[in-house]
Amino acid sequence: MADQNTETGSTEDSLARIADALERLSPEPPLKADFAAAEAFVWRADPESFVPVHKINRVPLKLLKGLDRSAEQLVANTERFATGLPANNALLWGARGMGKSSLVKACHAEVGQVASKTGSAGLKLVEIHREDIETLPRCLHHMRDSDCRFIVFCDDLSFDRDDTSYKSLKAVLEGGIEGRPDNVIFYATSNRRHLMPRDMIENERSTAINPSEAVEEKVSLSDRFGLWLGFHNASQDQYLEMVQAYADHFALPVHADDLRREALEWSMTRGARSGRVAWQYIQDLAGRLERTLDIG
Repeated sequence: MADQNTETGSTEDSLARIADALERLSPEPPLKADFAAAEAFVWRADPESFVPVHKINRVPLKLLKGLDRSAEQLVANTERFATGLPANNALLWGARGMGKSSLVKACHAEVGQVASKTGSAGLKLVEIHREDIETLPRCLHHMRDSDCRFIVFCDDLSFDRDDTSYKSLKAVLEGGIEGRPDNVIFYATSNRRHLMPRDMIENERSTAINPSEAVEEKVSLSDRFGLWLGFHNASQDQYLEMVQAYADHFALPVHADDLRREALEWSMTRGARSGRVAWQYIQDLAGRLERTLDIG
């Protein structure tokens, strides 16, 4: 009897292991994204999913000072896309902290509010992280048949030596057999105009048999963006305008002369003048004044 029980237990263990192995080998169920759950999502590559973002970290477009021309161009491009007209992928490049990613999020809010009033399926913002760029084709595959329109956004995009993931982006933007879905547009921010470091470009040129062709494939990635928007360091007047706009918006009780003096001292300790530095000063000021900052 004992031998029979042992044999039965061994058989059950074997069947359980076989079932576990078959479960691991079986394909995962197809992703069913609920794009009605929110106006913004974060793409996760493993396991594939769109994580809804119910409160987007952004500031109103009217608070982004010194960006009038860039804001006008990006809003116009996004409005055309939202209404089904031809529009370009956009690369926002340049100085750190000057509002590149803030402009993308503010632009989505500005145009999305108008689009929602027309009864359309909606304008969605989907963020993809730099390290997941290789999975961009799969991400777009899930959007292709949706009634929504999508801004796919990658913040701080750049590529280093021996990084081949840029090829996935090139194929999606223009060169692949499927191409970019009609209901998707791609916006990226970067500190580099050509999305790769200058020393990498120079090294490719110096060691290649044909220098011009050696870097063409990598440099041409930025050419896939039809709209280039450059961001440059703020002047003192622009920086102070940013600070004043924040102070007015949040009704901070501070004298104009004190605000100017403190803001300039703050920028000197940071060694920079930018929208980011202005916002950091305002947060410090609001904390000292025991005020909250609601940018929702």
